[in-house]
Amino acid sequence: MKISVFSSRRYEKSYLETANAEKHELVFIDTYLNIQTAFLAKDSDAVIIFVNDDASAPVLNLLHQLGVRFVALRSAGFNHVDLDHAAKLGLRVGNVPEYSPYAVAEHTVALMLALNRKLIKANQRVHDLNFSLDGLIGFDMFDKKVGIIGLGKIGLLVAKILHGFGCQLLVYDIAQDSQLAEQYGLQYVDLETLVQQSDIISLHVPLNSHTKYLINEKRVHQMKRGVMLINTSRGGLVDTAAVIEGIKEGIIGYLGLDVYEEEQGIFFEDHSEDILQDDVLARLLVFPNVLVTSHQAFLTKTALTNIAYVTFENLNAWEKGEIAKNELTKK
Repeated sequence: MKISVFSSRRYEKSYLETANAEKHELVFIDTYLNIQTAFLAKDSDAVIIFVNDDASAPVLNLLHQLGVRFVALRSAGFNHVDLDHAAKLGLRVGNVPEYSPYAVAEHTVALMLALNRKLIKANQRVHDLNFSLDGLIGFDMFDKKVGIIGLGKIGLLVAKILHGFGCQLLVYDIAQDSQLAEQYGLQYVDLETLVQQSDIISLHVPLNSHTKYLINEKRVHQMKRGVMLINTSRGGLVDTAAVIEGIKEGIIGYLGLDVYEEEQGIFFEDHSEDILQDDVLARLLVFPNVLVTSHQAFLTKTALTNIAYVTFENLNAWEKGEIAKNELTKK
């Protein structure tokens, strides 16, 4: 098959080529898939897309007209794909539901520790030969209440790590597991209780109509003063403007983000020579108690290897006329 790889980056190319094993013709396209760029997939049997590509109904229509039959996501999330419309067109869509939950969970806790112990500021000071400790006071993680919203694979791993730190774990999830609760000392609570009592809040739910702006103005004003908020899931879970007001009011004492609601066109790109046009992000970046990484929580060798191999498992199954193991639309 001829396959167009949209939003391709240098760091992942070798992993995709290794997993492909010269079986298919790969065309690497460094731009995002959208209504203006879909024509680049002309004559392709399949496209491989990432989290900020647009696979809405109009784009899927164009891909279908161009002869594309398969859409392989090299991500777990699929909120950027109109699955119902893909099914109507007969397009097969598959994702990578689990590439390395450890990578994201570990990055989540890394953000917590870096914010708490002010590691970025401390490192910058030392490079300036400033060895003062003023302004670098952190807090013990031990016995702090950490609220985990969503206890899927990643949320559970975060809970396991923090259980090892001796944290008190409050959990909000639609399903409850009494065995896990006993093993890791989890306390299942409603969302309002979690928000009100937690010293640290970490988000681990998918983005959908029910979770959009899960953290909003109302929830920010329910939080403990000085709370730490971490989001390594999806940017749209957080109303950024409300969070900025929470920081200014001193309610949110620490903010760690690996995702941002308007990250498309910004994250994964080098804008070091540009004037930042996003005023909301620009405002976030001036706060000393905010740490932002550019959607890199997944970025480990293990994750990149798994993403590539599962992506081509899906594609190889479709080529054989089979249903892919991780298919989101059925034939």
